[in-house]
Amino acid sequence: MFDIVLRDQFERRSPFFCHDRLMEIPDILPPEKKSLASFTVKERKAPAIDWYRTPLPSDAVKALHRRSDSKGAVQTIGYLGILAVTGFSAYYSFSHWSWAVTAGLVFLHGMVTAFLINGVHELGHGTVFKTKGLNPFFCHVLAFLGWINHETFQSSHIRHHRYTLHPPDDLEVVLPVRLMIRHFFLTGFIDPVATLNALKNTVRIARGKFQGDWELTLYPADMPDKRKVPVRWARTMLVGHGLIVAVSLATGQWIIPVLVTLAPFYGGWLFFLCNNTQHIGLQDNVPDFRLCCRTFTLNPVTRFLYWQMNYHTEHHMYAAVPCYNLDRLHTLIRHDLPPIPRGLVGVWKEIAAIQSRQDKDPTYQYAAPLPARPES
Repeated sequence: MFDIVLRDQFERRSPFFCHDRLMEIPDILPPEKKSLASFTVKERKAPAIDWYRTPLPSDAVKALHRRSDSKGAVQTIGYLGILAVTGFSAYYSFSHWSWAVTAGLVFLHGMVTAFLINGVHELGHGTVFKTKGLNPFFCHVLAFLGWINHETFQSSHIRHHRYTLHPPDDLEVVLPVRLMIRHFFLTGFIDPVATLNALKNTVRIARGKFQGDWELTLYPADMPDKRKVPVRWARTMLVGHGLIVAVSLATGQWIIPVLVTLAPFYGGWLFFLCNNTQHIGLQDNVPDFRLCCRTFTLNPVTRFLYWQMNYHTEHHMYAAVPCYNLDRLHTLIRHDLPPIPRGLVGVWKEIAAIQSRQDKDPTYQYAAPLPARPES
């Protein structure tokens, strides 16, 4: 029934886990990112894709791209605040309330933690805060808490935006893929396999070991300098989380590693249902984000936790627009989009129908109906 990219492990736990950006390579990106952009053009010679974008008035485009420290703080510090409240509540409950209440609060904390990758994704775009230094600072904070190597992810994600669903130049998301209901239950509640995979991948990168076609494309063996930053970040995560575990166990506070080091690996059911909608069942090798990305509506709370990524077509079409402006962008271009599924139930009914069709015809890809263009 369900689906999204299943690479060597579930996408959520791979070193390149998650999604998107037509990256204006911002000035804040370190040299290795700019080198990767040069590598993409010079070595692979991938052709530029003439993407369709809904025309907008120039003043509207300018307003939509405007970044704000206050709005960025509402999204970023607001999300971290929710994370802190759920974490502290579980910690307090551990020594004051029943085990059942504690277990429920720990699980709730995991539900919020699961969306850390979406924050890393947005902050990695450099669009959340107007003050440039705040974006990488909070990106590092969220990446550490989520066991996310944001360096490898960003390198992969540059290409995902530039060549969305155009293999072999985008291997972050590859269609067709299948994700069955059992994967929801295996990964959405407690995921010990993901815990081991995250540790194994982090140790491997920390040792400077890169493997597989995609990693070796992004970090070629003959470009060792490119590998230094992700290796350094992997080592930082190992040392940092190692210290958290060691100090906590030495002081008898074993609940702390559960709420910090292990939190990304339980309670991910809501993230699973949100994040796996982005490209599933749609078309590859098409130059139109409306056909290879999916937008759907969400309630305000879930949309906030998800960093507004339910507006995924809009995010790809105008990738430098801050996440808190995507709702306005959606309003401006909705007339030019396919029908919008309503909520998680609506979007998964659509996906289930596509998956059912693909069971009978594995080559089938859903061609979303597009509005007729007005005659000029």
